[in-house]
Amino acid sequence: MFKLNKKRLGLAAGLSLSLLAAGCGENENDTNTTNVDNNTAEENAGNATEENADAGAVGEGQEIELVYVEWDSEIASTHVVAKVLEDQGYDVTVTPIDNAIMWDSVASGEADGMVAAWLPATHGDLFEEYGDQVVDLGENLEGAKIGLVVPEYMDATTIDDLANFSDDLGNTITGIEPGAGVVQAAESAVETYEGLADFSVQTSSSGAMATALGEAIDNEEPIVVTGWTPHWKFASYDLKYLEDPEGSFGDAEVIKTMVREGLEEDLPNAYTLLDQFSWTPEDMQAVMLDMQEGTSPEDAAAAWVEANEEIVSEWTAGLE
Repeated sequence: MFKLNKKRLGLAAGLSLSLLAAGCGENENDTNTTNVDNNTAEENAGNATEENADAGAVGEGQEIELVYVEWDSEIASTHVVAKVLEDQGYDVTVTPIDNAIMWDSVASGEADGMVAAWLPATHGDLFEEYGDQVVDLGENLEGAKIGLVVPEYMDATTIDDLANFSDDLGNTITGIEPGAGVVQAAESAVETYEGLADFSVQTSSSGAMATALGEAIDNEEPIVVTGWTPHWKFASYDLKYLEDPEGSFGDAEVIKTMVREGLEEDLPNAYTLLDQFSWTPEDMQAVMLDMQEGTSPEDAAAAWVEANEEIVSEWTAGLE
């Protein structure tokens, strides 16, 4: 099983106070999942690794490190890619880390790559700072989105419609971490839309936002949150984005793969696999929902890889 780099995680915790944290974060409640049905997934992972080792796997004896920000979406994608790399024989380390440090680690060559670059809006500032120091392998997921999200039962279609719920909402948009890209966009919307003139964005954490959303839906109460897809909440609840005619939240987002300079020369097969990695929001959401229901990220990734051999074979095509 690939390794979690706890040492650097501790370093990231110390540095994150002084570095920009852009994007949509997840807290402990979102990412610390309970290990369910360990034996089956671990046996499958072990069997796959042994088979590759016996066959002289392309990555045997080579180490690679992937970094990621602790959002459910990036936990899912990073663990899936790590599982596939491990099945190819690589010694894989995955490191959860702060947004800015994630980009800096790849740019400096301290880490080998990430599959967690949300663009053009969420990580736009970080891409502007580090984009010329990393190798952009292109999109690994299309159709990502950020915006203001409400339960389907609310009679609201556009952001301006929130004015009709100002008292019930306490003039509050329930946000996530301060400085997150979706929070900054929501604060821009408050300045732009007349219907939000008296509103403010209440920042907390992604876990607190998800809890507040769930509690409001259980009681069929109005609530508006900063949201993004892919995310498990869209599979768990009947939700909708509010139309954003002023464009405060930008156009559709994509998630890109970024690697360090020199990776193609040092680990050509790993580079090829990362370059060919691509999946859909539905694929990612399936892994996230599995995690949300209590399966560990490692086991959720292993189960998805086992069930989607045809997709995975496209990522590993041409490895030699």
